[in-house]
Amino acid sequence: MNIPKSHPRFVSLSIREKIVRGYNDGLVAKEGLLAHGRGEAFDYLVGEKTSKTAKAAIKAAAAKLLSAQNPVISVNGNVATLCPKEIVQLAKATQAKIEVNLFYYDEVRKKKIEKSLKKAGAKQVLGTNPRSYRKIGNLDSPRRIVDKDGIFAADVVLVPLEDGDRTEALQKMGKTVITFDLNPLSRTAQKADITIVDNIIRGMKLLVSACKKPKSTKTNFNNKRALSSAVSEIKNNLRRRGSLA
Repeated sequence: MNIPKSHPRFVSLSIREKIVRGYNDGLVAKEGLLAHGRGEAFDYLVGEKTSKTAKAAIKAAAAKLLSAQNPVISVNGNVATLCPKEIVQLAKATQAKIEVNLFYYDEVRKKKIEKSLKKAGAKQVLGTNPRSYRKIGNLDSPRRIVDKDGIFAADVVLVPLEDGDRTEALQKMGKTVITFDLNPLSRTAQKADITIVDNIIRGMKLLVSACKKPKSTKTNFNNKRALSSAVSEIKNNLRRRGSLA
């Protein structure tokens, strides 16, 4: 669909078309379309902009990734479709590994995601070689299958657009979990060590930029306080919009 740039919802509609193309290309599961729609709704609530709280979380995430010994970026179909170049840029900036990990498991789709990431510039993509597979304990979903040299061995894992049960399982393994989640009330957001309440399209660009700047790797970020602030920002945005009605 050719969306005119003059359309007031140009950015949102363009992102929507991107995720549909990802589905048509075999990268995104049909359930991923539903998940994107839910995120789009929450983006309305946050005002479709990166808040001060999100910027603080991005700063904390950058510090944690830069100080990690073995950081890994977990990628699903939606992430590979929406921001493949930024994933590759972030991996280079933080010396992180990239691993494909899917809830709606499909080896063919994994290979397609790997191919798309390499087309975006990735030199190596883990998670597609069955001989390297290991299983995370305390987890029954297909996301328990991870690469022995990637998520299984990581100390810090970025899991954008994640499900809460794997977040908890990774933490039980002693790993620090960073996530993008537009819903500050979700289990993933609540359980992660650092939650960036922002649209991944905006937030990933800012995270890449933050990781390229030489700054302190120390942070006193508190995720519970940050999530509380994110909820307050949503409330304030709704009040402002309501007063204009």
